[in-house]
Amino acid sequence: MNFILETDRLLLRPLELSDAVDMFAMDNNPEVHKYLWQNPTQTVDEIIKTIEYVQMQYERNKIGRFATILKETGEFIGWTGIKFVDDHTENGNSNFYDYGYRLNQKFWGKGYATEASIAWLDYGFNQMNIEKMNAYTHSQNGASNHILQKVGMNFMEDYLDKEGVIWKWWQLENPKRK
Repeated sequence: MNFILETDRLLLRPLELSDAVDMFAMDNNPEVHKYLWQNPTQTVDEIIKTIEYVQMQYERNKIGRFATILKETGEFIGWTGIKFVDDHTENGNSNFYDYGYRLNQKFWGKGYATEASIAWLDYGFNQMNIEKMNAYTHSQNGASNHILQKVGMNFMEDYLDKEGVIWKWWQLENPKRK
C-alpha cells in the first residue's frame, strides 16, 4: 500500500512497524479497551504481530486499517480505516467491508474520529465503489455510536457476541449505487 489520504488535520497512511511503540501506548490503556473485550495489549511484540497482520491484509485485500497522524505535530493518534472482513463472522456476516477506528485516549473528543470517518466513507464509496459499508460498536460505547450516526451510518440492529455482550450493527449504502 502506498497511498495516503489527507484531511484538514490528519494524514491517513498504511501502518508501519515504526508505529509499534505509539500503537502499544494506545492499546495498553485499559480505557481504550473498555468497549473492546477488556483485553489491553501487554507487549510491543503483540503490536508488531498486529501490524504485520494488517500489512498482509493490504496485500490480500488492497485495504486495511491505516495509521492516523496529526499533521500539525506528526503524532500517531491511532488507526482508522476500512477493513475487508474475511477472517471471521460478525453478526452472521463475513466477506464484508467494515469501517473502524481506535484512537489514543488523549486525542478523544477533538473531532478526529469524525474527520477520519468522513474521509474513509468518501474513499470507500467513491474510489473503491463499495456497495455497503458496515461497522459494529459495543452497545454502551456512546461516543462511537454517536460518531457513526453523525457521519450518516444507519443503526440496523443489536446483536449478541459469543460472550453474550450486546453490540450495535451499523450500515451505510453507497449513495451513488442506489
